[in-house]
Amino acid sequence: MILSAFTLLHVLLSLIGILAGFVVVAGFLTAKRRDNWTALFLSTTVLTSITGFRFPFHKFLPSHAVGIVSLLVLAVAVPALYVFHLAGPWRLTYVIGSVIALYLNVFVLVAQLFMKVPALKALAPTQSEPPFLGTQVVVMLVFIVLGVFPAKRFPGDAAHAV
Repeated sequence: MILSAFTLLHVLLSLIGILAGFVVVAGFLTAKRRDNWTALFLSTTVLTSITGFRFPFHKFLPSHAVGIVSLLVLAVAVPALYVFHLAGPWRLTYVIGSVIALYLNVFVLVAQLFMKVPALKALAPTQSEPPFLGTQVVVMLVFIVLGVFPAKRFPGDAAHAV
């Protein structure tokens, strides 16, 4: 019972982080800061990664690698925003870091969908089949585009905060 409640918390944090992350990235694309959504995105994404390490495990799993990479990316993106206030190169660091953190959450979401949804599991039972790999490639390409355009448009100064 406790594990299922913890799993629910972890999933809710992840889904909230993904939703908030898309709002933040939409703000990047329209050159508008969404400070409240950003705080929600960053905090839930950090918590998602941290809670991922609290599940019982007996060996190092790919999900642990994703969690470590996510926390490392966020360890740079968060100070870029809150300590260095997006000054100079920190603006680009923050935008790219945020997009990567969101991508990693969506990457895990796609993997979980292929593991848990029967129709998707039938298409890719080991997650090494073309439907799974093709989906992940499309997701990655979308996030590359979502990273390139905002990197050029998103403002660094607080005057654009919403």
